[in-house]
Order: sequence, then C-alpha cells, then structure tokens
Amino acid sequence: MYVTATSDPVLPELLALALEAADRAGRLLRDGRPDDLSVAATKSSPIDVVTEMDIAAEKLVTGFLAEHRPDDGFLGEEGASRAGTSGIRWVVDPLDGTVNYLYGLPTWAVSIAAQREGETVVGVVAVPMRGETSRAVAGGGAFLNDRPIRCRPAPPLDQALIATGFSYVRDVRAHQARVAERLIPRFRDIRRGGAAAVDLCDVAAGRVDGYYERGLNPWDLAAGDLIAREAGALTGGRPGEAPSGELTVAAAPGVFAPLQGLLEESGAWHD
Repeated sequence: MYVTATSDPVLPELLALALEAADRAGRLLRDGRPDDLSVAATKSSPIDVVTEMDIAAEKLVTGFLAEHRPDDGFLGEEGASRAGTSGIRWVVDPLDGTVNYLYGLPTWAVSIAAQREGETVVGVVAVPMRGETSRAVAGGGAFLNDRPIRCRPAPPLDQALIATGFSYVRDVRAHQARVAERLIPRFRDIRRGGAAAVDLCDVAAGRVDGYYERGLNPWDLAAGDLIAREAGALTGGRPGEAPSGELTVAAAPGVFAPLQGLLEESGAWHD
C-alpha cells in the first residue's frame, strides 16, 4: 500500500528537496549550455554520449541532496552511487535526453526520484525548455506545475498515439525498428521524443495514450513511472512483471493490456 503525503511527514520534505534540486540543475543546463558543447565520454555505444553538462548537473543534484540529507543513498546515471543508512535512496538522471540537448533540441529533462526500501515515493521531472515540472508523491496524485493531471480516456488501440524510444546499440535498435514496423499499422501513429522520463510524463498528462521501450535503466524510469501511475496510467513490463530494462510499458487503462499483448507477441522484450 502506498503512503500518502499527509500520512507520512518525510514525503513533503523529500518532494521539496527534489523540486529544488531539479530546478537548480535545470537552470544550470538551460542557462549554462556552452555554444561549443562537446562529448565528454560515451556509454553503451559511440553514439550514446555523455557531455560535460551531464556530469556537472549530477554533481549539483547529488551535492545539494547530500547537504540536506547526508545519510541517504544515491544511484545516478553518471556514476553517483552509495548505499546510505537512512533507508532513502535518490535515483537521479541529471540529463535525460542527452543527445537532444547536445543538438539543441528542447526535449530533455532532469529526473529525480526518492525511493524508500525500494519503493518510489517521490518523483520529479523538470523539462526546462517547456517551462514544465511534473511531480508526484505516492498516493497523492500527479501534477504538472500546479495543475493536477490525468492520463487520457482510453481510445480503441487503432486510434491510440503511442510513444517509444530506441537503443543506441546498433543491433538492438535494428530489432526495435522491425518491431515498430509491425506495430505502426495497429496504432494511430508512433512518436519518438528521445527522453524516456518526458515520454512517461506525457502519458501522465494525456499527450500520448501509451509508451513502451526496451533497455531503460532505473534512473530513466523511476520518477516518470510514479508520475504516470499517480495520473491514473497503468505501468509494467512483460505481462505480470514490473517495468524494467527488459521492457517498460505505460498507458491509459484500456490501452495498457492490448498494447502489452502486442509487444509480447512482437518480441519487443528481446533483441
């Protein structure tokens, strides 16, 4: 059972810290982006990049959170990792959509989640170029800036707009393209934004009817998954499983089960 913000006094504190950290990192990334931004390293492949700004944003977020909660643990995309002793762990993607950011595209985000004993209890996704911050506390609903949000009422699957993403590993991406080729005729259309946390929040806000992707990491989905669920969406992986690197699915009730079934039939969960 999820605890609510009113029944658990630590959750408002965690939310306030996540909002402030995301705002500070978002302003750093938006206002401090150098004109000659370059690649600092690569991750899963030569086209899966890290920039100097990813690293700077993660240092800002983890430093701010550690200053206020020194006993908490961390899991961050750019290497921040420690166990902590408080039972709280922060899961941080300092720059979701790095390639978009590198190219000057607006769809990138700062994603911060707080987990307690493995359960995500707070999620914040800031999208500075949209002027938007999505947030949720377990049991407390989802909000876009200060407005409550809900996922869209479910259309028939052939009228659903579905978001997805692709791996930066060539062979994996090729299989994902074959899956998408089979699926596109079954939907209204497919969108590919390039930032998983933003896609999950777009499900929450009713901007798309569903989303799926293979290959996500915990920092890609922790905050956005909570926000989508608190907005009334269903989330999962393969049938009967939680979202994971194998497969992540989020959709309005009524779209979720048929979408998940099509993904299972299409082999979207393997390379």
